[in-house]
Formats: sequence, structure tokens, C-alpha cells
Amino acid sequence: MPQRFVLLGPPASGKGTQGRRLAEDLGLAYLSTGALLRSAVEEKSELGRKAEPILARGEYLPDELMNPLLGEWLARHSGGWVLDGYPRSVDQVDFLANWLEEKGQQLSAAILLEVPFDELLVRLSNRLECPECRWSGRRQDLNGAGRCPECGGVVAPRADDTPANFRSRFAEYEEHTLPVVARYEREGLLRRFDATHSPDEVAKRFLELVSQLKAHGQAA
Repeated sequence: MPQRFVLLGPPASGKGTQGRRLAEDLGLAYLSTGALLRSAVEEKSELGRKAEPILARGEYLPDELMNPLLGEWLARHSGGWVLDGYPRSVDQVDFLANWLEEKGQQLSAAILLEVPFDELLVRLSNRLECPECRWSGRRQDLNGAGRCPECGGVVAPRADDTPANFRSRFAEYEEHTLPVVARYEREGLLRRFDATHSPDEVAKRFLELVSQLKAHGQAA
């Protein structure tokens, strides 16, 4: 059975970095809803025009916009995957669960990346993203020329990575996503994960966790 994971956690907890690495290590498809939306804004698509003012306020996109977007992506990826940034509300949990049930598929686990608030603020000030390939990481991860280590593009801080915006997104996370955490915990799907270590150490422990889940038949 293909492995399917949901990554949960506050902004700057490392979901993008670790989600991408986990997907690459396991040969899974990877979706960052944040990167997808930022691309839509830059391309000035219909979705991008609707999303831009919402993202600028540091708010989550409403379910009526996010759910169809997620459904379209899932329809194109019938194998295993890693979702970063979805679900962010209980309604989105229901949408994903119903979609999987209709297709006879299952979620392997929802993994919560836990990082203290003060460390999140430090990470925010050090976070960069490449607009070309959507690589995200830290200043010290850049190549020798100070460019994206994946494609060589010019990187910059994310436009929405301001302290005020971060606090707004964190408040949204507490209001809308903590109930998602509680829901997956009640269903026995949640796995809490200490993401305070270096990216390489977190990636190593991530794989160990997935191996444990697979050994117990939860991510077969």
C-alpha cells in the first residue's frame, strides 16, 4: 500500500524542508500548498488573485478554495505522497478523509513537527526561498555563490515572512489547526515529532519514525 503522510506544525517548524526530503527519500509525491499558492499569486491566475489579499493578511485560504485545489492535485497523484500545509482545518480533514475513502485509500500518519515559539521566530528571520524551484531553507544552506543549492536561482526572504504576518499565521494555526491535531490524535493517526534539531538530524529521525510506522503496519 502506498505511503501517505500529512505534515502538521506551526509556520517555520520545517514542514517544507522535511516534507520535501521525506518525499525524495521515499520516492513519494510532495505538495506544499503554500508554495503552490505563492506561485499562483506570482502568475496572477484566478486563484492567485483571490488568494493574494488573504495571504497578505497572514490568513489561511478558506476551505472552499483549498479543497478543490487539493482534490485536483490528489487526482493527479494516485500513489504515495506527502502533504505540507493541508489539512489546516477540521473541514479539510473531513474533505481529505472522504476523498481517500471514495478512492479506497488510507492515510498512513499525520506527523506533528513541534518547535518552541521563540525558536520559530529565530528561524523566520533566517528563512529563504527560491522563486524558481521553490526550494526553502536557511542562509547557511546556500551554495558558495550565495544562490539556491538546487537550481542556482536568486533566493530571498519570503514576502509574507514579516514578524507581524508570522504572529497572525501562528494565531490562525492555533485557532484552526490545533483542532486538526486533536482530531488526528483521537483517531490514532497522530505522531508527535521533536523538530528542534538540525535539518539533517531531523531528516534522519524522520526516516526512523517512518520505518517504525511501517514495521508496525501503519505505513505499509
